[in-house]
Amino acid sequence: MKRPHVSIAGRRLPIPRSRPARLLSGGVLVLLGIFGFLPVLGFWMVPVGLLILSYDLAVIRRQRRRLEVWWHRRKGRRG
Repeated sequence: MKRPHVSIAGRRLPIPRSRPARLLSGGVLVLLGIFGFLPVLGFWMVPVGLLILSYDLAVIRRQRRRLEVWWHRRKGRRG
C-alpha cells in the first residue's frame, strides 16, 4: 500500500498512515504554531498542520484547493 503524502513546493512529504495519527499530528502542529513567538516553536507549524489536516478534512481541503487555484491564476497573469 502506498504511504500517504502531501506536496509542498513540489516535494512529497510522508504523513502517518492512520487517520487518528494524522488528525492528532496536524492538530498539534496548528495548536503549537499559535505560540510561534516562543523559541523552538514557529509560525511555520500552522500551515504545515493545516496541510496535514487537509488530507482528511474536506473543509480544509477545499480551502487549500481554492488557494492553490488562486495562486496559479495569479502567477499565470504575471508571466
